[in-house]
Amino acid sequence: MKQINLRDYYPHYKEDKIVEVPDEVAALLEDLDRKEESYLRYLRRYGAFFTFDLGDIKEKDMPFQKSPIDILEQQRTLSLLYQGLAKLPKKQGRRIYAHYFLGISKSEIARLEHCHKSTICESIDSGLTALEKFFEKFS
Repeated sequence: MKQINLRDYYPHYKEDKIVEVPDEVAALLEDLDRKEESYLRYLRRYGAFFTFDLGDIKEKDMPFQKSPIDILEQQRTLSLLYQGLAKLPKKQGRRIYAHYFLGISKSEIARLEHCHKSTICESIDSGLTALEKFFEKFS
């Protein structure tokens, strides 16, 4: 059993509070401390950009919030994309969705569908060409 100070881990503790914890828990807490120190060192070296208007808040750590216009534009684009996928033959649409949305490799799609990878590549390429023609109507 090891002793730790809870004040080191909980900011709301104003005084030292020493407790005994199992060795595994102490090792885990030490490991987390090392990882946090490593991350902070990484930020200082490679990406700690400070802004003039936010004081000490790092831009990299700021949550990115989209404007309502950006959200509407993204929804419109996704809607058009799904409409275009629906216009394709089922196999092409399914293959494009699997590759680009689900991140499945073309080789894996070929293995799942029991066909050659070149068939999948040709199908996806022709489907993308058809999607480009579909999107030309809206630009």
